[in-house]
Amino acid sequence: MCLFLSAAAPVLLSELVCSGVFSAVSMFLNTLTPKFYVALTGTSSLISGLILIFEWWYFRKYGTSFIEQVSVSHLRPLLGGVDNSAPNSPSSSNGDADSSRQSVSECKVWRNPLNLFRGAEYNRYTWVTGREPLTYYDMNLSAQDHQTFFTCDSDHLRPADAIMQKAWRERNPQARITAAHEALDLEECYSQNQFLERCVAVTLTVECRRDTNVLVYIKRRLAMCSRKLGRTREAVKMMRDLMKEFPLLSMFNIHENLLESLLELQNYADVQAVLAKYDVCQSHVSLVWSVCVCRFSPEAASRRGLSTAEMNAVEAIHRAVEFNPHVPKYLLEMKSLILPPEHILKRGDSEAIAYTFFHLQHWKRVEGALNLLHCTWEGTFRMIPYPLEKGHLFYPYPVCTETADRELLPTVFHEVSVYPKKELPFFILFTAGLCSFTAMLALLTHQFPELMGVFAKAFLSTLFAPLNFIMEKVESILPSSLWHQLTRI
Repeated sequence: MCLFLSAAAPVLLSELVCSGVFSAVSMFLNTLTPKFYVALTGTSSLISGLILIFEWWYFRKYGTSFIEQVSVSHLRPLLGGVDNSAPNSPSSSNGDADSSRQSVSECKVWRNPLNLFRGAEYNRYTWVTGREPLTYYDMNLSAQDHQTFFTCDSDHLRPADAIMQKAWRERNPQARITAAHEALDLEECYSQNQFLERCVAVTLTVECRRDTNVLVYIKRRLAMCSRKLGRTREAVKMMRDLMKEFPLLSMFNIHENLLESLLELQNYADVQAVLAKYDVCQSHVSLVWSVCVCRFSPEAASRRGLSTAEMNAVEAIHRAVEFNPHVPKYLLEMKSLILPPEHILKRGDSEAIAYTFFHLQHWKRVEGALNLLHCTWEGTFRMIPYPLEKGHLFYPYPVCTETADRELLPTVFHEVSVYPKKELPFFILFTAGLCSFTAMLALLTHQFPELMGVFAKAFLSTLFAPLNFIMEKVESILPSSLWHQLTRI
């Protein structure tokens, strides 16, 4: 008997303590008024609402949950997780360096070969709307390009070139024009024949390379002017001659201008030849294959199945969508367009805007092309459920495109397209639900205090019902004399 008492005493004492605590809690809850419940639920709703606002702001700015980040960074090491502060091995540091270099190369920006004219188009938009279509980052990149292509180390030896060096660094367009006129007054421009004779005499000096860049740039812009004026065949001839005369100058991407002009002429055979020769946007390929599928009808395709040409077109669309998933919504006019920037990021929103701005008319001209795109483009995302970790036909989608696009595009009036779409973190959903639930409880308690008091007591009684059941079982099993002795102890 003594052994039984010594073994059962700790358990029985803990039960007695719980019984006493339960009695005290029950007495305390019975003395609470409805005002206490209103204050409690209202305060809980306010605190959870503040947490929700902060979590949402942090997620919009940094793309992650603050609570999750703190948990991973600080609580995980304490609970035995991997310590991120530990020094890395040489192999891991080399891997990090390689991945960072890969990230930089993936997010390299490129000159937009189809960019508009500053004075005639971009500035006119600013005069009409009062909005700046180009970001400071984009214009700064253009200024750097101008200084790289159109200046050289010997410019200070000639007064006109020295003035132009200052002109390229000017941000004010009118100041640039004034400086250019001043330089023209000092030195007359060379004709093309004089220029070529000079290049033959001078064995590829720095000045000759600079003058070559200037000549190619001007002739290309003249061809673009002809295209905008409707003289498309003349523009095509100028571009072909320029590519034949200077085949090594691929930095201006003249073939992109040529492709757009050929599509305007509906010369799809020549478009196919250019596509086979140059590395171009995959959307061009999908459009050319869509030409083979005129008057595509999903009803007819569901009855008879897809033909070989339609299968090739669908595959080309899947390739194009995987390469740049932002293009379909612009082509299908599910997202509004803005003026294209002067620089683009491959596979980014900026490239999608630049492509659609000039090629939407060509897609509309091909009957059934947009219908085929509408029916098939979403199938690409089912093939690559985790595009940041793996790709299907291309390498995984770069994670840095959103940051670069926000620098290139005017986010004041344009919502940058993000891929893949970020899901809301669990803690934002949790705090939103908690805030709504506690706010509803506070409102109901304020409006119906008596009824909510009854519900609160019923809820607490149900919560403590298992403990009451255990206590009753213990009292029924133990003898009353033993229970009385333990109570006295």
